[in-house]
Amino acid sequence: MDMQMWIRALKAARASAGVSQERLSEMINYSTSLIAQIETGRRRPTMQFATACDTALDTGGLLAELLDMMNRKESPSWFAPWRTVEEQAVQLRTFQPMLVPGLVQTEAYARAVLTGSGLHTPEEVEHLLAGRLARQELIKGERPKLFTAIVDEVALRRVVGGREVQRDQLTHLVELSRLPHVRLHVIPADAGPHAGMAGGFVRATLPDGDEAVHVDGVFGHVVDRPDAVDIVKRMWDILLGEALSERASVELIEKLVSEL
Repeated sequence: MDMQMWIRALKAARASAGVSQERLSEMINYSTSLIAQIETGRRRPTMQFATACDTALDTGGLLAELLDMMNRKESPSWFAPWRTVEEQAVQLRTFQPMLVPGLVQTEAYARAVLTGSGLHTPEEVEHLLAGRLARQELIKGERPKLFTAIVDEVALRRVVGGREVQRDQLTHLVELSRLPHVRLHVIPADAGPHAGMAGGFVRATLPDGDEAVHVDGVFGHVVDRPDAVDIVKRMWDILLGEALSERASVELIEKLVSEL
């Protein structure tokens, strides 16, 4: 499964339904120019786009399923083991010291992060972006995971992609905080040095109660040794103790929005 096959599937679905690009644009509230870019391979589809097309074209979820297969196949080899873990997990906990966690990034913020690194071509950025947005179904889908994030205030103050992009990102966090399965905590800047300054990580709790950890880095890696997982658990407890309450954290984020 590759991008050209997915594009052919979309065009075939449109033709079968007798729907033009312009009509599809009206049905799914995406611009005609974006649809044209996707159908010519200049932009990669997101999972939200594929799902919207499935609904509009009555394809029974085929386009989203094919896109998910493609994203899995094209995921970096070092990330593939973690993707399996997080899909099986019942709860995800993450700490991020520098950026908003990927699972709660807006599309514009995520694109700015991937572009700003200077490591990827435009095509690679679109590919990585599509994969990141597809993974957000873990907390936005029909059966979302319990999700808790601790974020350093420094990460929330770092302007990524411009003030408007940053404002929209922080507003998005406030909106997500209202979901019953999402909890957000902020470590205030005046907390000083803390246990998480060594780097970010994600804890995944599996159905049987076991845990695995993804440690961030240029090439992230999965850790499931009990002694290593225990260290991360202790780090988490310390960080949670340093962080503001959920209510105070959201109030701080709202304050940051008003300052932009």
